[in-house]
Amino acid sequence: MSNLDPSYLYKGGSRWLLLAGGVIALDQWTKSLIIARLDEFESVVLLPVLDFMRLHNEGAAFSLLSDASGWQRWFFIFVGCAVSAGIFFWIRSLPSRGQYLLATALSLVMGGALGNVIDRILLGHVVDFIRVHYRESYFPAFNVADSAITIGAGLLMLDAFLQSYPKTRESRSSKTYVASKNKKSSKKKVSKKSRTKKVVTKKNVAKKNVAKKKKGSH
Repeated sequence: MSNLDPSYLYKGGSRWLLLAGGVIALDQWTKSLIIARLDEFESVVLLPVLDFMRLHNEGAAFSLLSDASGWQRWFFIFVGCAVSAGIFFWIRSLPSRGQYLLATALSLVMGGALGNVIDRILLGHVVDFIRVHYRESYFPAFNVADSAITIGAGLLMLDAFLQSYPKTRESRSSKTYVASKNKKSSKKKVSKKSRTKKVVTKKNVAKKNVAKKKKGSH
């Protein structure tokens, strides 16, 4: 059996997988601190609009489907693994240089998805602890993995916009060029017609003058 080529591990944009690994490590580390220091529903106030509270979320990001009967645990494990596998091959297909925004976005989404998958496999739920609120209005609790997924999704949309913007600009410029070209050609046609009319008019006038002179001579 031939030895594995080390360069295969760094194929395409594989180096960006380190960022996904960093997101997973940060997510699991912060969750372990919360589990070690806070009981469920115990909270620590950090700012008037921010506190940490240990919450167990059996649903998706931001507590979506948290009240379901239990099927959501395995469903979200499957979805998280499937999405991460797809992103893994997508990242490896990227060039080793360039497309940094897309690679960053994919790595953040992958790291966040796997961070929550680990929780579901080991604990049966996801540990959320970040709570942002204003007075009595609370945003759904989230964690580092959820934040990475949200930022990654935002960067994906930004990358798609930036990729489509030059094409839109190019199509607009080409349309403007075609319109100006058509306008110029129509102007040329009009000027040709007007010149032709002038020539015809001059000829008609000349003919009339000649006819008048002949009548006068008779």
